Amino acid sequence: MYIRIMIDYQLLKYLEEFITPERKDRFAKILDDRTKYITVAIEDVFQLHNTSAVIRSCEIFGIQEAHVIEGRYGKRLDKNIAMGAEQWVDVIRYSNTRNCINQLRNNGYQIIATTPHNNSCHLNEFTLNKKTALFFGTEREGLSEVVFKEADGFLKIPMLGFTESLNISVSAAIILQYLRTQLNGSDLKWRLSPNEKIEKRLDWTKKSIKSINEILDRYYKEN
Repeated sequence: MYIRIMIDYQLLKYLEEFITPERKDRFAKILDDRTKYITVAIEDVFQLHNTSAVIRSCEIFGIQEAHVIEGRYGKRLDKNIAMGAEQWVDVIRYSNTRNCINQLRNNGYQIIATTPHNNSCHLNEFTLNKKTALFFGTEREGLSEVVFKEADGFLKIPMLGFTESLNISVSAAIILQYLRTQLNGSDLKWRLSPNEKIEKRLDWTKKSIKSINEILDRYYKEN
């Protein structure tokens, strides 16, 4: 691990010569506020723009990873709506819900199902005290039975009108903004590790260089 990180760091220093100091500093500043403590899982959402809008909200609120389950409708990202957010958020794809849940549990996350239809915890009463994966379901049917059976808890946004639910992308934005504010004011160790920051700086720097393949070929030949 140590050798790999040192190799990544050396490559990063080399590649940063090809981007502006302003961009380099912006990457570092944004990464200081990135987190994997909260993550999002989107289950079989039909509308392309909804998945893409959720990814965009993840990027805006500093959520580094998003998990997309695509068992029923195939790929669900629209680059025009995500507006480039998929470049900066790590999107992990799954063919079924079970694999997604198992992977998240292996990574230490509790599973929280978002739903307005049962005795869920209200958002303003939810305490963020462990790594949390927020599950959002399809527009019409909501989350699957698999998620409901496996969930460690349930969460909903309080509703004061006649309408029972919000659009998935609106719900995700409200919940992420609220929990992100809570996270920022906590003593939890929510920031990325130094190694994770190096990995993302390297990834983002590569994505910022048009002729990256040629530059990498030259680097490896010289080293």
